[in-house]
Formats: sequence, C-alpha cells, structure tokens
Amino acid sequence: MQSATAHINLQALQNNLTRVKQKAPRSHLLAIIKANAYGHGVGDCALSLSQADGFGVARLEEALELRTAGIDKPILLLEGFYSADDLALLHQYNLQTVVHCEEQLAMLEQASLSDPVIVWLKIDTGMHRLGVRPEQFKYFVERLQASSAVAKPLRFMSHFGCADELDNPATSQQIQLFSSLTEQQGPCSLAASSGILAWPDSHFDWVRPGIIMYGISPFDFSTGQQLGFQPVMTLKSHLIAVRDLKAGECVGYGATWQSPVDTKIGVIAMGYGDGYPRTAPNGTPVLVNGRKVSISGRVSMDMLTVDLGPNARDRVGDEAIFWGEALPVEEVASHIGTIGYELVTQLTGRVVRKYDQGI
Repeated sequence: MQSATAHINLQALQNNLTRVKQKAPRSHLLAIIKANAYGHGVGDCALSLSQADGFGVARLEEALELRTAGIDKPILLLEGFYSADDLALLHQYNLQTVVHCEEQLAMLEQASLSDPVIVWLKIDTGMHRLGVRPEQFKYFVERLQASSAVAKPLRFMSHFGCADELDNPATSQQIQLFSSLTEQQGPCSLAASSGILAWPDSHFDWVRPGIIMYGISPFDFSTGQQLGFQPVMTLKSHLIAVRDLKAGECVGYGATWQSPVDTKIGVIAMGYGDGYPRTAPNGTPVLVNGRKVSISGRVSMDMLTVDLGPNARDRVGDEAIFWGEALPVEEVASHIGTIGYELVTQLTGRVVRKYDQGI
C-alpha cells in the first residue's frame, strides 16, 4: 500500500489537447509544460502529447530535461535566457527564446553563433510584468532584424493580465494593441488557457494551452469538467488509523478543531511534506470511500485528520481522494483560498506519480 500517489491519466491529457484544437482550429499548439507539467510529470506528459506542435517551459533546465527525454519538437523558453553563457546551450539544443528586455537584446548582438536562434519578441501590452513597451517595439524589431544571431522572420508574443475576467475591458484593449503592433510582422501568439476559451480574437498563429490542458479551469466561476475538459490528476492516499473521539475533545496541533459529538476520526497519510497545504482549513473536503468528509484539525507534515462521522465503518487501508474527477481540484482550492494551479504544482517529490492511458 502506497501513501501519497498522483494518478495521471494520459488519455485525458490527450483528449484535452484535442478539445483545445477544436477551440482554436487555425492555430498551432504550443503545449505549456513548465513547473514539471503543472505537477503532472514533464517527461511522461510531453511524450504523450503527440498533437502538440511545440512545448513551452519557463526555465532552461526544463528545456534540457525535455531534450534528454527524447523530445525533438520545438521548445520555447518563456522567460528567455538569463546569461550570455546560455546562448551556446540554446544553439546546441535547438531551443527558441523569448526576448523581453534590453539586456537580452545586447547579449544576442554580442553573441557569435554558427546558426541563428529563433526569437519571440515579448511585448508588454498591459500586464506590465515582462516585455518591451509599445513605444520600444520598433526599436527592438530593428535591432533584432539586424542581428546575425537572430533567425528571420521574428516572432511576437504577449500575455494577458485579466483574461479570466470576462467583463474586464483590459483584454480587448490588449488584443487591439497587439494586433496593431504586429500586423504583417511575423508569427504571433497571445492566447493562453483563458484566451483560448473566452477570447477567440486572440488566437493568432499559435495558442499556448496551460492549465486547461490538465483539465483545470482558469476561471473562478467553473471547473474544467463544466467546460468539457477531463481532470488529468487524481491525488490519493489511504487511512492509516481510525480512532474514536469523544464530544469536546480536540485533534491535531493547536487544538484548532473540537468535536461537537462522539465521532470517529480518520488519519490519512498526506501532509504538507507531500505538498498538501498546511493552510487547508477545517471543512476542506476529502473523499473517503466515495463520500465527502471534512478535514478536522490542522494539516501536519505527514498526515491529516478527517471527521468520518459517528456511524462510520471505514477501515485502515481504505482509499482517500484529495482531488480528481469526483472531487474537482477547483472546489478544494476554493475552500483553501487558492487556485488549482497552486495545488497541483506544489506537490513534492515524495508523491509517487503513476501513469495510465485511462482506457
């Protein structure tokens, strides 16, 4: 019997990417698999995504891991490179890079490469995190066009700040600005998960599915299942103890929960050492034998406790599910006060990942 285990349904992952393609049929698919494929395991997920036209990662180390795993499709560094030394690795491993600042531009101009690298110029259209400002756009394009280290044609991208807010005018403004700057310039990419689902005018040449590819909604008003996507991860463990608790007794560190009645407490091998949040409050749902029970008491490093109820017949070894098809991760995140992105990406190496095709 294993404790913390993440079951990864690769068929669901493939089905979700197919649905993305249906949403953006004229766009190429840059599947985003940063942060260990959002906690799902980057190598196995990438190898299963044969429909993807390329992959996006945040860090150079992630890209090198993909190449080592045998991935030969295009890989884009979404944050770009950090130092001039990285450029040799970009060339060696055939990696594409974002350029978002003057320092990166200067390093490219000073580089001596036998073959040019593919560059995506990132434009700040309103998020104000990374990217060149609209008034700098022409200046950067001219210098990149003049650099022998940069492959032609240039490519262009930007990122939404509020695309998950469907009534926020900022998204339409970003689309309009991006369109006006990049018209007839080269291949373009703007839409990530929210843009793919809610803003069809943002699809352009490439779309960048991230969280929705894993069956998790980017919106706070729906789950991925409600949008027609399948959860890819089911996080499981088991009861390691079932104990009687009398009315008025507390359980766990800090005595944060006191039972109002005589009941049975289940102890489950899952804690913040596995990446399950210590901040999960009393009342956060867990599935035990197919029914919802509530976390009762503070989550500790290696275990947590749930109120099974006074008439419970659960036994040691019975399965507990923390999120998956029957308990959406979005619902759990709402109880904890976070988002599904954080829950799946913060799982630690102690969680065993098991892969199946779901068929």
